[in-house]
Amino acid sequence: MDRFVSNFTNRLDAKGRVSIPSSFRAVLAKDGYEGLYVHPALDLAAFDAGGHALRKTIDDILSRFSPFSDEWESLSTALNGTSEVLKVDPEGRIMLSEALKAHTGIGDTVTFVGHGHKFQIWEPQRFQTHLEAAKTRLRDVKRVLGTQLQSSGPTGVAGA
Repeated sequence: MDRFVSNFTNRLDAKGRVSIPSSFRAVLAKDGYEGLYVHPALDLAAFDAGGHALRKTIDDILSRFSPFSDEWESLSTALNGTSEVLKVDPEGRIMLSEALKAHTGIGDTVTFVGHGHKFQIWEPQRFQTHLEAAKTRLRDVKRVLGTQLQSSGPTGVAGA
């Protein structure tokens, strides 16, 4: 598997370290990134984490803008200027900085959430609230898509 999928909740140990789920460590190992690249999510109380695939996505987004534009400056500041590279110890644990914990509200447990090319790290209750909101939005999208498909005929083509 070369994608981050599923979600896992783990406790921080007495020294403040948390184990990255083994399936996520396997994806990181295939990716070959040294450490764990993390940055606060732009509009969520979580942070994005990953390796080369996440870095490539950020670079691809930034390449859409002139490096002299306000948009490039803002995105680079938000995605690169607030990022950290966390060291992963031999047991697959990371130490979360105080800035990351403050951004997310993390106390003694964290939830890792797969997003394909990256994963997010959340405070567990905030993730549950976010997940319920996401499910509600998805149900609304499903209803809209169902209505659109129904009005366009059995093959999904208008007038069929």
